[in-house]
Amino acid sequence: MTIDAVVFDIGGVLLDWSPNYLYADLIPDEEQRSHFLTNVATPAWNHKQDEGRAWAEAVAELKSLHPEHAEWIEAYDTGWLKMVKGVFEDTAAVLTELKALGVPTYALTNFSGEKWEVAKDAFPILRQFDGEVVSGVEQTVKPDEKIYRILIDRFGLEPARTFYTDDMAYNVDGARVVGLDAEVFTGAADLRAQLRTRGLAV
Repeated sequence: MTIDAVVFDIGGVLLDWSPNYLYADLIPDEEQRSHFLTNVATPAWNHKQDEGRAWAEAVAELKSLHPEHAEWIEAYDTGWLKMVKGVFEDTAAVLTELKALGVPTYALTNFSGEKWEVAKDAFPILRQFDGEVVSGVEQTVKPDEKIYRILIDRFGLEPARTFYTDDMAYNVDGARVVGLDAEVFTGAADLRAQLRTRGLAV
């Protein structure tokens, strides 16, 4: 079936993001750094910001629980941009080529609404999309069915003719539940192959 639109996840697909890029400098000791990111500033804590919690609230709450790590906790917010190593240029090239072909492209991402604006200022490629659905703004996250429905309804997409790429298999599974043509992202070369089999000449 021909694809009418392509939807991109962001972290791990278009942006190279990891807290380790920031904390490798702040906490040189690997064991200490791992402990902090596993037991203090945890993925679950960060996920709450993806769900819409304000960063000021998140930082204040965590500092009250771990005052001995106040400086490192604050850095997760103030130094957030240093967690982004850069753009995956090979994926960005695919996005640019789709735009040149006139194929509508969209972003669907679990991302803090506050940090999404920071990221768009730092990485102009994120402004190339025809539309975006950001979890922190919508206050619902992948793989909840609701966020995929928001995408489909807001932009009038036909799920079976909309291709979605995400580096997390459970998010791909969630997309398939609502009928999107979704594949796990494993690299730009595979993404190109997936799009070509669907009739897009990238």
